[in-house]
Amino acid sequence: MKTSSRSTATPRRPPKIRVPFPLTAAAFTANFDRFAVGPVLVTVAATLRVPLASVVALAGGYALAYGLSQPLWGVLSDRVGRLRVIRAALSLATVAGIASALAPNLTALVVLRVVTGFAFGAVVPSSLSFVGDTVAAERRQGALADLMAALGLGSGLAALFAGTVADWLSWRLVFAVPALAAATAVLALRGTPEPSRAATGGVASQLTAVARSRFLYVVVALGVVEGAVLLGGLTFVAPALEHRGLSGAAAGAVTALYGAGTLAFTRAVKALMRRVPAHGLATIGGGFVVAGYATAAAVPRVWAYALMATLLGAGWAFLHSTLQAWATSVVPEARGTAVSFYVAALFVGSALGAALGGAAAEHARFGALFGVAAVMTVPLTVAVAIGRHRFTARKEDALPAPPHSGGQSQQRTYQQG
Repeated sequence: MKTSSRSTATPRRPPKIRVPFPLTAAAFTANFDRFAVGPVLVTVAATLRVPLASVVALAGGYALAYGLSQPLWGVLSDRVGRLRVIRAALSLATVAGIASALAPNLTALVVLRVVTGFAFGAVVPSSLSFVGDTVAAERRQGALADLMAALGLGSGLAALFAGTVADWLSWRLVFAVPALAAATAVLALRGTPEPSRAATGGVASQLTAVARSRFLYVVVALGVVEGAVLLGGLTFVAPALEHRGLSGAAAGAVTALYGAGTLAFTRAVKALMRRVPAHGLATIGGGFVVAGYATAAAVPRVWAYALMATLLGAGWAFLHSTLQAWATSVVPEARGTAVSFYVAALFVGSALGAALGGAAAEHARFGALFGVAAVMTVPLTVAVAIGRHRFTARKEDALPAPPHSGGQSQQRTYQQG
């Protein structure tokens, strides 16, 4: 009787459906800092009197450090805890962010932004793993959609804030404000309890479990392409608008439509996820991205760029949430490590996309840049849809025959999350 009572009182996976607000605020801050770079590239280039192609290293270096840091943060979060890692990383981001605001030249600024990207890189993947630890699989994509809404709000406000502040005050404030917000988040997270995690062995055991998952290789490869197409392309929305004659503030305001699109369409994902399978959601998202890039490539006008930014947000909500939820499910016994490899791939792809697009941006060939992104999105979408469908089917086939139909329905719902 005592064993039964204890089991009832402490369920293995509590049915939480919301992410704690301090954790959401930390993820918001990390995304804010990352997306504040694009709208200030032209201003930084003019202020420091360096070519735009050189300043693009601020975005590319940040994304590369953000991505390559993921395996380290993932292994640490599996071993010492999600929130401990997040608090330590935010503390480092505070110091590096303040130093970025004081950087005397481009070289120092790039180095400090790389350190900042390394630090903020811990926040989002550890938050995703937190959701995986605390939210039942059948509800997980909904909780991730809530987290993505906060991330979308952060990216949208970052674009608006960065463009306005860099235009009217100083681009240095763009790096100082998220640093101060990170310090505030460290204090707020002190009261958030650490979730229980699956038991792990040594680091070798974690890496072995990840290495044995064939589907994780698929997710990682798709993450590289997704990062290059979606995040890499997004970097050039503000410069393209400024090339059309818009001020930095106006370009930031238009780019902020990406965040508005993400925020709005994550609501649509939550409404559709019970009726549309994951591979269907991915297909819808890919269609949004193709439509956005193709419109901007064909009609290089401000309204077309505004539509592109909005549709990229919609595509991120549908396509990225599918890949994101998939990444939290492939290796549950080493979830933090597995998610970190996916996020690493995502931002390595982002850095590659920014680097490859830099030359085109320097010569204002934005139509060609967005056209290539549209073409690349098609095979990406097809691959995500097919891979996610096969993963779901294989997990269902692997389920043992249940004693009654009700149990079968419940188990399949869990695997599909």
